[in-house]
Amino acid sequence: MQRLLLADGIPDRFRGSVVALGNFDGFHLGHQAVVGRAVARAAHERRPAVVATFDPHPVRFFKPDAAPFRLTSLDQREALFAGAGADAMLVFDFGAALAATSAEDFVALLARDVGAAAVVTGEDFTFGARRGGNAMVLRELGAAHGLAAEAVAPVALGDEPVSSSRIRQALTAGDPGTATRLLTRPFAIRGIVQHGDKRGREMGYPTANLTLGDYQRPAYGIYAVRARLADGTEVAGVANVGVRPTFEPPVELLETYLFDWSGDLYGQEIEVALHHFLRPERRFDSMDALAAQMRSDEAEARRLLL
Repeated sequence: MQRLLLADGIPDRFRGSVVALGNFDGFHLGHQAVVGRAVARAAHERRPAVVATFDPHPVRFFKPDAAPFRLTSLDQREALFAGAGADAMLVFDFGAALAATSAEDFVALLARDVGAAAVVTGEDFTFGARRGGNAMVLRELGAAHGLAAEAVAPVALGDEPVSSSRIRQALTAGDPGTATRLLTRPFAIRGIVQHGDKRGREMGYPTANLTLGDYQRPAYGIYAVRARLADGTEVAGVANVGVRPTFEPPVELLETYLFDWSGDLYGQEIEVALHHFLRPERRFDSMDALAAQMRSDEAEARRLLL
């Protein structure tokens, strides 16, 4: 898997590719269908398969003050695209220039600068300044540039199409199980382990602390989790997502206690996947009451995961 940028030019071996085009935040079932179709077409036509995504997300450009909403980081998406069989990830830098690019000019860019032979999108994909392009426009404009285009129908789960918005709603409702079904894997937050105030260690629960960054905030509370460490090891644990209302001042963190594990993770990148929501975050009147609840949370997480 190679990460490509237009500014660096597209290597010759990736020209003539089949490109899956979309934001693909979360890489849920619907996104997987689009990329899967592009990979299959590329294999049939003996072409490279490239997944093109946008970073930052267009919503962040147009609404810079929007609350954090990302379901995946760029690095996570790259790994997921590779796992789906893509040969490369093309990252479009979404700034003022791209936002002002017309649908016609963007299609010309795909043909000329990317060198795409075919583009696969979802049926609801829009592009170009003021969303002037859609799947039908892409098909019509692409034909003039020798660029084939096809659209993949939405994927439904239950009575509704799978969407990133639906996943965010599940997470904010404290329903990681639904998010897992829509994503086909648990929602996971990746970050660098930071030093904290060591309160957990003092209580016998040392934690690996991550900031939430641009990720969608799940419901604040206690979760049964699995953490993937930098060396690839997976360890079960229990985590608090929130501001720790028992302590002052409130600090928003993802704090993970890893079961039956010891070592130094400071400065290392880990990924924490939320499997089960145990309870909402709440304030305790004493450290003894908090410690007793932590032991109960640990026992419940062990029951669910081990």
